Amino acid sequence: MRIVFMGTPEFAVPSLRSIAAEHDFFELVLVVTGSDKPRRSRNAPLEPSPVKIAALELGLQVYETDDVSSPDFLSVVADSAPDVIVVAAFRILPPEVYGLAKLGAFNLHASLLPAYRGAAPINWAIIKGEKESGVTTFFLQKTVDTGNVIMQEKIPVLPDDNASTLSVKLSHLGAELVVKTLRSIQTGTVEVQAQDDALLSRAPKLTRENTRINWNQPAEVLSDFIRGLAMKPAAWTTVQKRTMKIFRAIPVAEEISSPEEQPGSILVENGRFLVRGSDGWLEVTQLQPEGRKPMEGAEFARGFRPESGTALLFE
Repeated sequence: MRIVFMGTPEFAVPSLRSIAAEHDFFELVLVVTGSDKPRRSRNAPLEPSPVKIAALELGLQVYETDDVSSPDFLSVVADSAPDVIVVAAFRILPPEVYGLAKLGAFNLHASLLPAYRGAAPINWAIIKGEKESGVTTFFLQKTVDTGNVIMQEKIPVLPDDNASTLSVKLSHLGAELVVKTLRSIQTGTVEVQAQDDALLSRAPKLTRENTRINWNQPAEVLSDFIRGLAMKPAAWTTVQKRTMKIFRAIPVAEEISSPEEQPGSILVENGRFLVRGSDGWLEVTQLQPEGRKPMEGAEFARGFRPESGTALLFE
């Protein structure tokens, strides 16, 4: 069975490697990924995508594109004569492209669809306090993330999971599901189920605006928000007119005696860096001040001397 694989970030790499490992059953005829990107260093060579790096290590043919509507791209995919197109964290394909797959084109999505349709399903599942997440394969159709579900696998979201750790878990779970899905298509045993839109929830793209911390919320909600964005792009706030990224903050169980009760107020106590939510305090255990490297909250607390009444949010 001839397969064209499309993906760019690290999340897609386990799926690519799993398909390649099944070379007795599947023929990976082409890997499509995003174009090499500039690095931060001005004179450094362009940076290839994680999928490109893995594909070249596997000796696979690679095609780079940032324009999935171009005639050249359409021609390249058509010339590959795919039986199946597998998409994992790539771009939105036009029907002219995914329609080239003789047996169908399917996507690996990092949620239990129709929950968390959109660009950032892993982040929003944690932000919303979900105790369970998973992966879904579904056949592509014109409206994004709405195609018929082929298979799903669930996984618990643990209290110490953040977006980065859960992404790794789901990428490997997804790789197993991709191979199972391909086998079902190959054997003609594939079954599908329409998504129930009554269960729909959204996972919009993360922006500078929707990743800023609003401290006027309960401590548990704030903790979920912060771990749902860690380690990238990271929840952020401001203190003394400088940006601070916060990667982990744990609700404090004990009563804290402080004259500062305004949400966003800072308190350094017994070597801990504490911040007030709407209903209690959180201990910030991982953070990154502007212009500095990531550090532990206790390390930051040792050198931080806030003015009385300083609030992280309100500057």
